[in-house]
Amino acid sequence: MAEIQLADVFVEMADTLVDDFDVIDFLHVLAERCVQLLGVSAAGLLLTDQQDTLQVVAASTERTRLLELFQLQTDQGPCVDCFRTGRPVSVADLPSAGRWPRFTAAAAEVGFAAVHALPMRLRSDIIGALNLFDTKAGALDEDKLRIGQALADVATIGLLQQRAIRRRDTLTEQLQTALNSRVLIEQAKGVLAERLHLDVDKAFAVLRSDARNHNRRLSELAQAIVDGSLHLPPATASSGSG
Repeated sequence: MAEIQLADVFVEMADTLVDDFDVIDFLHVLAERCVQLLGVSAAGLLLTDQQDTLQVVAASTERTRLLELFQLQTDQGPCVDCFRTGRPVSVADLPSAGRWPRFTAAAAEVGFAAVHALPMRLRSDIIGALNLFDTKAGALDEDKLRIGQALADVATIGLLQQRAIRRRDTLTEQLQTALNSRVLIEQAKGVLAERLHLDVDKAFAVLRSDARNHNRRLSELAQAIVDGSLHLPPATASSGSG
């Protein structure tokens, strides 16, 4: 059953890599599938912008996104080290490891005790890192780490090869567009959360559900919500929770 589920996920990822695919939604699917397949509590993804600076582009929960942002703001943490070295970073027990004190304290505040960071790289080209978080201390077994790295590799290859991308300048332009869209999406999440009286995670679920139901790109829908040209009705909240 596990092998079938894994195969289904790889098929799903490959099917998503079509012309004009939605980068943000693709990466959120990756984060969610990591949680489901690997048995971790949360996952987050960071990619580089045009200045080779890491930015948060996807996370399975809001608290994970905020922790990733904190990691970047303090310039310390497993994902930062993973990106700089191009090598996996795995810490089974953050408090006892004595690494990244500020990150460790922030992770403890949101309930995370272990973290594993995997590079998103193709040969010498490193474009980001995948973070796996767990509320329980303990190592992630080698098979799950290999699966996690395989998922990161699939995403990396998809991003690098999309529309026959061969040069880094073209790649960073595409990633910059995704990062700009991320700003709009964060604004739309806040608008929906306030308007529909939801927490931020549920507001994002509503946003994604409506985009898929109406075959719209997340960034386009977010723009319409932010500029006030579209108002999702309260009833949408219940349909977006699935």
